[in-house]
Amino acid sequence: MHLIDWLIVIVPVLIVVYVGFRSQRYVKGVSDFLTAGRVAGRYVLAVASGEASMGLISLVAMFEAYYNSGFAYSFWSTISFPIMIVLALTGYCIYRFRETRAMTMGQFFQIRYSKSFRIFAAVLQSISGVINYALFPAVGARFIIYFCDLPLNITICGWVFPTFALLMAAFLGLAVLIATLGGQITIMATDCIQGILSYPMFVIVVVFIFWKFSWHNEMAPALLDRPAGKSLLNPYDIIALRDFNIFYVMVGILGSIMNRMAWSGTQGYNAAAANAHEQKMGSILGSWRSGFSGLMYVLLAVAAFTFLHHAHYAGGAKQVRTELARKAMNDVARDEKFAQVRTEVADYLNTGKVSSTLQKRIDSAIAENPEQNNSKEPSAEPQRDITKLALDSVDKGVAQTFGTIFGQMRVPLTLRVLLPIGVTGIFCALMIFLMVSTDTTYLHSWGSIIVQDLILPFRKRPFTPRQQLLLLRLLIASVAVFAFFFSYFFGQVDYILMFFAITGAIWLGGAGSCIIGGLYWKRGTTAGAWAALISGSSLAVGGILSQKYWVGSIYPWLVKHNLIDSVRRVIEGIADPFRPIIDWHVTGDRFPINSQEIFFIAMVVAITLYVVISLLTCRTPFNMERMLHR
Repeated sequence: MHLIDWLIVIVPVLIVVYVGFRSQRYVKGVSDFLTAGRVAGRYVLAVASGEASMGLISLVAMFEAYYNSGFAYSFWSTISFPIMIVLALTGYCIYRFRETRAMTMGQFFQIRYSKSFRIFAAVLQSISGVINYALFPAVGARFIIYFCDLPLNITICGWVFPTFALLMAAFLGLAVLIATLGGQITIMATDCIQGILSYPMFVIVVVFIFWKFSWHNEMAPALLDRPAGKSLLNPYDIIALRDFNIFYVMVGILGSIMNRMAWSGTQGYNAAAANAHEQKMGSILGSWRSGFSGLMYVLLAVAAFTFLHHAHYAGGAKQVRTELARKAMNDVARDEKFAQVRTEVADYLNTGKVSSTLQKRIDSAIAENPEQNNSKEPSAEPQRDITKLALDSVDKGVAQTFGTIFGQMRVPLTLRVLLPIGVTGIFCALMIFLMVSTDTTYLHSWGSIIVQDLILPFRKRPFTPRQQLLLLRLLIASVAVFAFFFSYFFGQVDYILMFFAITGAIWLGGAGSCIIGGLYWKRGTTAGAWAALISGSSLAVGGILSQKYWVGSIYPWLVKHNLIDSVRRVIEGIADPFRPIIDWHVTGDRFPINSQEIFFIAMVVAITLYVVISLLTCRTPFNMERMLHR
């Protein structure tokens, strides 16, 4: 980036840090640290919580989804907006939860069910949330590396350090500093400032996209050039889309209704309002406010798609794909065992010619999985496909990770080429805002949940306020340390939104049943809640393990023991009545059931068990009036 761009990035970040230090003075006790003293008004909540809920990783995830499904997918996803506004207007879950006077969801579980259930729920919630968050630093740091064209390694005093690790440490350190200075007060103040600064930046980026591309001459023709059933524009012609389709949207809507207030990544905001009415109004205003930023996210993905697929930009598109393939390969294939492959692929990317040794690798990889790789259609991205097949001949897991990173960084690297000086700095500042605001909020939420719902219930003697604040700060820093090492060593093999779905399902698969049933149904029992949480989390963990080990272990084992045909008949037979919306195919490159489908199965099973077991075990209806202090 140009010096002007770096100045545009640095100045707003310094303003945010200054506000964080200034707001620390208002922290007088544990309540201020956890919930900002419950004094927040609707406008602060609307701006700050909106900034916190949309992180940089969420933006990259949306880039993946919109790049693959375009306006057609976003059309159906907008169904959720009026539903969410109606839910907010009715105060669904918000009013009743505030009436319980619980500060965390764990406290509510102890009141409604039992202390042991609170502890078990806190364990699942912490595991699900911390793992779900632990990918955030990796995606954020990688985005900055690719967008700013930073080297993969930096030499400091003769020592070689991976840029990826240094950036993660820097941004996590900044987030920990803000979160531990004053807890929810500093988080809310800095998020609000970031949200105020971000909005005019959104306008500049959107105006540039409209100026740069012609809808009729460039965007529309690129989006229309798609096979039947996979339209990026016609929402009624997307029946053949596999991952981000109507079923994905419907499950998302069901999940948002069933899991209202269940996800505690923004727990501090759930209890920070002055009263339930302010909480409701902040949610409504935040929904309206997010509309313009949502438009920007869609436009950026469509602009990148147009650049990479329209004939006007063919030269630049080839250059972007070549650079992206080279950088992603060097990023994931660092071990010595990939040295020969890196050389062969680098020669191909430089010359455009496939050598005889590289061709042998490609043929070998295709032969191992012919049903997936023998495509008669010419590839739009040969740089990605050839590099992935070459890596697949050495390590299938690394090949999957390469494909995932290529897809994630496709839009960021394209935007780096598209945006001019000044706008590049504005966009980079926006991305850092998104990353820091979400990091601070999530670190605070998961650290405080571990303290409040896991450690405190075991204490016979309460902590002093000073001890509790120290413990909260230590746990926030510990979550950041775990996220650093998880992000550094974990090789992602799926879409980010799918990763969110499957890791979130460890908790959300059964939590929604317990919360809604606990707040609104007097016959809901502790036994039903246990059944819902255990079944939902078990199905989610089983799905995670299946996806992780399918390519390297499960599929080869099934083939070796001649079981693959039987498994194929069962799995594909279940999906046959629902095709093409649910389209399960047993192949060697990925687990046939995607993460959103596993999430749906977990929710349905958990709801069913909660209702059935509660009806079987309910002897005396629960006293709801006493719980709600009426």
